[in-house]
Amino acid sequence: MGAVSSRLASRPRCSRCNLSLHLCLCDEIPQVHTRTRILLLQHVMEIAKKSNTGGVAALALVNSKRIIHGSPTGNSELELLSEPGTWLLYPDGPAAPLDAPPPRQLVVLDASWSQARRMTQRVPVLRTLPRLALPPPEPGLLRLREPSHPSGMSTLDAVARAVAALEGLEVALPLARLAALRVQRIAECGTLY
Repeated sequence: MGAVSSRLASRPRCSRCNLSLHLCLCDEIPQVHTRTRILLLQHVMEIAKKSNTGGVAALALVNSKRIIHGSPTGNSELELLSEPGTWLLYPDGPAAPLDAPPPRQLVVLDASWSQARRMTQRVPVLRTLPRLALPPPEPGLLRLREPSHPSGMSTLDAVARAVAALEGLEVALPLARLAALRVQRIAECGTLY
């Protein structure tokens, strides 16, 4: 068993989508144009994770920026979170007023639930932003693992659903297809991604 594990761990990975080369999604990544700028605030521990989908979302979204939380350069970019018209995609907290104009930019936390909670505690501006909360995912959504939170979903799924809520299903459809394709490819190969 040890030889199999070490062989799988050493499989070459795509430098863009971070999947094993035989699962690479790079040729399938669409270029999605949104009015809303998406700021992906990625926890530094998520960068190398095989399961991370925030990096794939950043590749697909033309109007996006990825900021690494916990790195020296990421900390210098946190001022972007204070721009007027910025909302946070998060399931609880101060909801945006119903009559508020749509956000000009949406902060998406790319982290585990515990990391995301700590990020909202440690980055003061995040606590002040109006929130966009998504309803829990529909039963039957194809997933690679069970979420630890009832509203849990991958970052790519959450971005697709947020874009659908803000800009319509047609704009979000390429992101939803990409998320489904990623899960399908990995599931077809078992857990060897």
